[in-house]
Amino acid sequence: MATPQLYRQLLKQLGQWIIPKDLRHLKNCAEIVAAIIESESACLAHWIPYLSHRDCQARSHMERLSYFMHNPSISDEVLYVPLLKQFLKEWTGQELILVMDTSMFWDTYCIVEVCVAWGGRSITLAQAVIEHGSATVGFEQYLPVLEAAKSRLPIGSQPTLLADRGFEPGELMGG
Repeated sequence: MATPQLYRQLLKQLGQWIIPKDLRHLKNCAEIVAAIIESESACLAHWIPYLSHRDCQARSHMERLSYFMHNPSISDEVLYVPLLKQFLKEWTGQELILVMDTSMFWDTYCIVEVCVAWGGRSITLAQAVIEHGSATVGFEQYLPVLEAAKSRLPIGSQPTLLADRGFEPGELMGG
């Protein structure tokens, strides 16, 4: 089977900024991103027709995807942050609108997220998933997300943080 063109292009582009511990991690990432794009779905099972080794059983593909998703050597710091910093480099010295929000999943997990608002979309700077029964979280729980977001901002940027009334601490006010 020939190597799909989208995969080759992604591998070339991602390889400019991502330096993984193992080149296979980058290759898997490029293949998964290509499968997501081609399947137009975030559902792992929908990616299978777009993965290599199509003669494998679906279970083998799911195990491979699970290994990739749970491998401690494959993290946002390795795969996402270099791309994010490259993307944000164009905004050095610019004003940025940051949005902080929480979302609940299954009444058990809360995702705390800080994003850059851009062109009607949001680009995640940092996030954390915590086991919490409410979307209202304490300052000590979302401070690490704010610190991670701050560390990823381009030099000299001028951020304005927007958040709803659930984020009350006065520590965020001022300079």
